[in-house]
Formats: sequence, structure tokens, C-alpha cells
Amino acid sequence: MSQQPETGVRNIAIFDTSLRDGEQAPGFSMNTAQKLKLAHALTKLKVDVMEVGFAAASPGDAEAIHTIASEIGYLHDAPMLCSLSRATEGDIDAAERALGPARRSRLHLFFGTSDLHLAAKHKMEKPEALKTIERALKMARGRFTEIEFSAEDALRTEPAFLKEVLECAAAAGADVLNVPDTVGYTSPEEIYALFADLTANVARPDHVIFSTHNHDDLGMAVANSLAAVRGGAGQVECTINGIGERAGNCALEEVVMALNTRPDHYAATTGVETREIFAVSRLLGETTGNAPPRNKAIVGRNAFAHEAGIHQHGVLADRRTYEIMKPEDIGLPSNALVLGKHSGKHALRARLEALGHELGANRFEQLYADFKRLADTKREVTDNDLCDLVAEDGRGHAWELVRVEMRTGTKAQERPTAKVTLDHRARGRITTIGHGTGPFEALTDAFCVAAEVKEGMLESVDAHQLSREMEIGVGLTVDGVAIAGRSQHTDVVIAAAEALLAAFNNHARMADSSRLADAA
Repeated sequence: MSQQPETGVRNIAIFDTSLRDGEQAPGFSMNTAQKLKLAHALTKLKVDVMEVGFAAASPGDAEAIHTIASEIGYLHDAPMLCSLSRATEGDIDAAERALGPARRSRLHLFFGTSDLHLAAKHKMEKPEALKTIERALKMARGRFTEIEFSAEDALRTEPAFLKEVLECAAAAGADVLNVPDTVGYTSPEEIYALFADLTANVARPDHVIFSTHNHDDLGMAVANSLAAVRGGAGQVECTINGIGERAGNCALEEVVMALNTRPDHYAATTGVETREIFAVSRLLGETTGNAPPRNKAIVGRNAFAHEAGIHQHGVLADRRTYEIMKPEDIGLPSNALVLGKHSGKHALRARLEALGHELGANRFEQLYADFKRLADTKREVTDNDLCDLVAEDGRGHAWELVRVEMRTGTKAQERPTAKVTLDHRARGRITTIGHGTGPFEALTDAFCVAAEVKEGMLESVDAHQLSREMEIGVGLTVDGVAIAGRSQHTDVVIAAAEALLAAFNNHARMADSSRLADAA
């Protein structure tokens, strides 16, 4: 493929369809309150267009669109709000009512144009299809800020007819011409050639742009979207975490960061606030119960994590050796050095120092050997494990977990209650009871009472099933200080308690180090 013509850096509009194409996929349904929360996050992300639903699909969809339009649509910095619509009067009317409160609205009208869709779905010939498209667009014209037309199954549509359809739509009032690979059928070379041809040869008003919408059935949605951009597309349709029908859509975070990381290659950029990417990804995972896989590009837990000793050494020396992006660019505080059987001495020493352990050379070498033996038996060596290894130096845990009990109920008055028994190296055995709106909050409250902190708040919980074990990471703010801990156990309650234990032991070590520094 040839390089992008030297016409300067183009701004590519980002059309997010997480709340429509993404939400309609099995396992990702959201209610109105959940959609609204995600819509606020997408507004902070600064997507250009937010497709918030399919108004005619159900009363619930129409309600969600209207609610989002009412609460977000009037804001000066709100994205263009959009509803999907078939080429029918009823769908267009439903979209207009739902989007009514929005300051800027877009109708996304679609019609299947491949021979297969014309025969199987519409049962009509090409001339009738063109008349239907023209009639629907003229019906919608003037009722929305913009109109987008999608030639559904465009990549399997006969090329000459596709051009005819797009020229008809542009003449009838479409502002955006979307050329979707509805079934994930195409390849980067093929879609590049198609967009280069369409942008050069489809007659249309000057303001009309082309859009690309790619599904991931063959694992090429992002590659195809980037190829379409190089071919002249001015808008990319995508979703957070790549969610969507079947294998999903083009992942927003991947296409945005590809353009951000390689402006030399694509000569294109976006207006997305990339530092909000991780927050939106995590919110979507928490809302739907579907976190992205560990190895998911950009937002997966391993995207900025390193276990191999060679990589860890390089990253500690200069992270550019193995990272082409900064984790801070997507809203992560830093990269993570995961301690496991592939880790080396540099990473181990760095983590021990972060935990407040300054070891001499001989003691460190002994501990490194112990660490390697332990790592061969576990997927990941946690902070608690490291503290156990150095405990014989007399600087082990401030806290030890003796027992944890949890009580929850389904009735409104039955707030989750946690009872924990802990041993403290100076205060002895302590038993406390904590309450909260959920079990993690109740456990956190019990630990905060035991540690006698003035103010403690649970900020985040990260839980993953690892074969038979549950791995849980927690983030807290304790008396204004951010602390974190992670643990693994077959019992989820014990895993959560030990993660909190690790966090409070880290907090105690930080306090010890601070006192030693003050004394010196």
C-alpha cells in the first residue's frame, strides 16, 4: 500500500457505538442508569459522536437515548448524540423523539445493499432499493443536525452498485457515508483500495466524509479501520474494549493509540482525551461484568506489565526499551513489574525497596534464591509473599490475618458486615467489625477500625479468576495516602481480606520508613 498523501495531518472523527452496537451483544446489556454513567465517561473521553442506541428497537432503548440526551446533550462539550434507524418513517420518528433534548443530533440510517441482503432481507431489486434509500433520507432531512447513511454489508456489495448507492445517499442529504464491513469479511489491502477508490470517485458535496465500521470476525477490525483511514476515511466507528456483535468491533483504544503513536505513518490524529481511556475501559468492565482479557492491547492488565527479567531490567533502566507508549498516556499511573519465575534481580530489588526493605548484598542473594524457588510454585509472587521471605530479618508483617467472617443478605436493611481478627506485632490480637454497602467496603471498614486510621476509602477492586484461585487487587486511600495490595486464594473472601492485609502492611512499612528517615 502506498503512503498517505502529503496533505498534512488529518483529524479523524471517533464515532463510539459502545452503547448501541456494543451493548446489543450477548452479555453486555445495560440499563438506562448504567448507560448514562458510561455516557458521562465517554463525554470526558471526548469522542466526537456517541451512538446511544436504536430508538425504535424497544421502549427501554428510546428511554435511555432520551435520558442521555436530556442530561448530556445540552452540554457545550457534549459529543454529537446519535440513534440508529432503519429506512422507515416509524424509525425516523422514534429517533427524532428520543434525541429531541440534544443540542446536536445525528440520525444513523442504514440499509442492506449486498445482493444477499437485497434478496434475503429486503426482497427487492436494486432500483427499488435506491428509491427506498432516497425516500428515507429526504424524509429525515432537516430534522437532525446531521444524517449518516450506512450501506450495510458494503464490503460484499457489488462495487458499481455501492458507488451508485453512496452517490444517491449524498444527493438525498447524507452528511456521512459509512462503508461498513458488517460481517468482518475484508482485509487491510482490500479495504484500503476500496476507500481510495470511493473517496476519489464518488460524487458528493464537499462537506460529506466517509466513515469505516469494521467487525472483528477474522481478527482484523483495527487493522482494517486503520487501512481505511489511510485510504481516505474521515471517521472510524468503534467501541470501548472492542465489544460488539459476535467477535466485536474495532477497539477504540487500539485505533486511537495507533494513530497517536504512529503519526509519521498515518498522518492522522484524533481529539480523544487518551488519559481517560483506562478509566472508561475499567468502568465498562465493571458495569457489564466483562473485563478485557489480560493480554488485551492497551487496556489489558498485561499491556504495561513485565515479568521477564531481561524486559524488567530494560524498563528499569529506560522504559522506552520495551514500551512504545507511556502508561500515563491512557490514565495508568505507571507500568507494573510482575514478579514471577521469569523475573530477575533488578525487578526484585526494586519491589523490595518500594516496600521499604533495604537488604545487604549477602542477604539479598539468599532471598533471591528463596524467591526463585517460591516463584516456581506460583503464577505471581505477591507483596505478602515477599514480606514472608524477609520476615526472619525482623522486619516482617505489622499485621497477620487470623480469621475473617462475612455476613450479607438480600434485604435492604441487611447491610454487609465483616468481622476480622488480626494480630499486630505491638498491640497483640484485635477483633473488629466493619459495615458497608458491599462486602469489600465492609472488609475495608473493619481493617480501618483495626488500624485506627482517621479516614479510609476503598477506591478500586480488581478481581480475576485464575484457574481454581481468585486473584484480587485493591486500591485505597488511607489518611490521604494511596495504598494497594494484591492476593490470591481459592476462597474469594480470604483473597479479599489478604489483599487488604497486604495494603495495610504496605502502609505500616511506609510509616516505619518515614519515622526512620525523620529520626536520621
